Amino acid sequence: MPREKREIQKKDIMPLDVYAEKRRELRKSIVDYKKNRRVALGPYATFYFESYETMLAQVQEMLYIEKGGDEQLQDELSAYNPLIPKGKELTATLMFEIDNPISRAAFLGKVGGIEETVFMKINGEKIKAVPEEDVDRTSAEGKASSVQFIHFNFTDDQIEKFQSNSSEIELSIDHKEYSHSTKLSKENIASLSTDFS
Repeated sequence: MPREKREIQKKDIMPLDVYAEKRRELRKSIVDYKKNRRVALGPYATFYFESYETMLAQVQEMLYIEKGGDEQLQDELSAYNPLIPKGKELTATLMFEIDNPISRAAFLGKVGGIEETVFMKINGEKIKAVPEEDVDRTSAEGKASSVQFIHFNFTDDQIEKFQSNSSEIELSIDHKEYSHSTKLSKENIASLSTDFS
């Protein structure tokens, strides 16, 4: 991953009129790109692995919808730049997606601290997720947020194994109320491997 793909800057943002013109094709291409960066885990959890490309698309879209100009741009960059992998990490937005609001509230009320129980395994070696420190994702009452931002930090050796095409890589949550594990597909691994530099 080139160094310039670690942070979105003002010069990377398309003018609104240009974005509006290209929006349909840009959105289609980012949907295709994201396909191999999405990993469902159990019935409710979905990991969306972020990158420079996904965050740039998000910032462009927010500016397009809200039209807040430079002032908004600074807020968006502060919010989304920390989620771009910095070379030795993977970052993900973890969402708990439950349509029914009553079921959702009941579930989130039981899984406080779930962001602390996420990990990956490469050939059995555990890499614990680190929750983004921007805000507390579990309330004082023990209720989890439906959206969590997490980082997986890797050593050089772990990156090599991740990119080797011969490792078994698993993604897991091990919370007493929600314990699931899944293997990453070859397509997941190929796409996520590009996040390392």
